[in-house]
Amino acid sequence: MKKSYLVLHTAVLLAGFTGVFGKLITLNQIPLVWFRVLLSTIILFLVLKLFKIERLKSTKDVFKIAKVGLLITIHWIFFYGSIKFSNISIGVVCYCLTSFFTAVLEPIINKKRFSAAQLMLSMLTLIGISLIFHFDSSYQLGIILGVISTIFAALYTIYNERLVKQYDSKLLNFYQMLSGTIVLGLGLPIFYYLFPTERFIPSFSDGVYLILLALFCTVGLYVLFAESLKKLSAFTVNLSFNLEPIYSIIIAFLFFNEGKQVNASFYVGLALVLVSVLLQTMRSIRKKT
Repeated sequence: MKKSYLVLHTAVLLAGFTGVFGKLITLNQIPLVWFRVLLSTIILFLVLKLFKIERLKSTKDVFKIAKVGLLITIHWIFFYGSIKFSNISIGVVCYCLTSFFTAVLEPIINKKRFSAAQLMLSMLTLIGISLIFHFDSSYQLGIILGVISTIFAALYTIYNERLVKQYDSKLLNFYQMLSGTIVLGLGLPIFYYLFPTERFIPSFSDGVYLILLALFCTVGLYVLFAESLKKLSAFTVNLSFNLEPIYSIIIAFLFFNEGKQVNASFYVGLALVLVSVLLQTMRSIRKKT
């Protein structure tokens, strides 16, 4: 159990850098996500070869995994869109809503009873988010895109919780990244037809950041993420990921001077989010013991 929490919070720490890379990489969110899933697919292919893990022979299984993989690809598009149209702090704080959508959607999808405790903890997060969102109205589009991204993140975690119990986490992530690469790749010509001025080829610095993003914050992060789901519930995992903004915002303060754009209510809201994570962690440990 303790090992599962260590794995989970290592993944959360890695997730703290995803928003930072989104800010550093100058590409639009569509090509950014495509290069992310493409590089992740290549890395995971090499990992499967290295560990001699056989690929799936059932087409049905491949499509089942691929459909879930598209959910995380769509999440990333909206997530990075949120950062591009606002800033790192808003993009990652919106992600805190994932636990709320998980608490609402998981009982509906899995046909089980709603948890009053989960809903109460989610409401605590919502209060925190409402305090955090006392930002300038110019961030409105970024917030909307961020909220949409969290819905897809919640759906991904709920459906992925079923898959991690059936398949190797590295194999699972390979097919999920591959599906994102193919589907998003097919859509790129349409994107560049609509927005012909957007740059496609990454600069040298963008290339370095993309490799780091794919290696550590995608392959490493989502393999750990899948491993944690084998022992912990989707709600616990998503609520723990509410700590991601704390790491991201500290980094954003240090490198992008974003601290000037937030006020006291931001920190109060962030404290409430942190309390909700700690309460759920204690609740989950008590339940297991």
